[in-house]
Amino acid sequence: MRVSEKVSHLIEKGKGVLASHKPNPPNVIGFPTCDTGLFATWKTQSLSFLERQFSSTSPYYIEFQDKVQRPHRGSISTGIGVLEAVREEIESGDISTASDTISPIQIIRNICDRFHLVTRQLRTRYSDRETIDIQDEYDVQDLFHALLHLNFEDIRPEEWAPSNAGKSTRVDFLLKSERIVVEIKKTRKGLGSKEIGSQLIEDIHRYQTHPDCDALICFVYDPDGRISNPRGLEADLNKDTDSLIVQTFIRPYG
Repeated sequence: MRVSEKVSHLIEKGKGVLASHKPNPPNVIGFPTCDTGLFATWKTQSLSFLERQFSSTSPYYIEFQDKVQRPHRGSISTGIGVLEAVREEIESGDISTASDTISPIQIIRNICDRFHLVTRQLRTRYSDRETIDIQDEYDVQDLFHALLHLNFEDIRPEEWAPSNAGKSTRVDFLLKSERIVVEIKKTRKGLGSKEIGSQLIEDIHRYQTHPDCDALICFVYDPDGRISNPRGLEADLNKDTDSLIVQTFIRPYG
């Protein structure tokens, strides 16, 4: 299915959700709603499509996510309007889709999503040849740095010492041309949800004033599942402001 056809399908599906609207029974106060099941499915599919085609930082994704909150007619109509705008611009050639280009943030997310698969594959080599064994955060940094070179040319290590005395120096990676900093962490005993969250909040504050950083990507490698609610922690840390975009990816998926 072509991209424009997929958008049209989602638009028609949204109209189907609108058609499920039923007035409130007599003496029932409140906004009348549409079918909640149909609404949830349509909203999820639409957000997935917009993120896949344009990334989660695109205006279309953000507008849909912010405005389409409840199964009310106004909210659904707004979502349909966003999809219609997407279709119009795709058909006119004014915007590119994922088939034409992938955003740098999406490329980095793909690396995060597949990182654990790469580490597993490296453990199994022909005739038990030597390999990199991911034991600590430095190993994660080295492998991730190598994977970044598949898509980016100007990668600059940024070494800095955290403000808390006694903590080791850490290396982040600045993608100079893309104005993106990639920060990498690995969970361990004593470094779980609370500690990771506190450190990332401190780092987010620091990078808000970085002269070459418009977006901060935080990759947290959690192979042992020490973070109990990874999606919740991601949601708490992610932000999109004029000063800084923050995207957090805790992997592998639990």
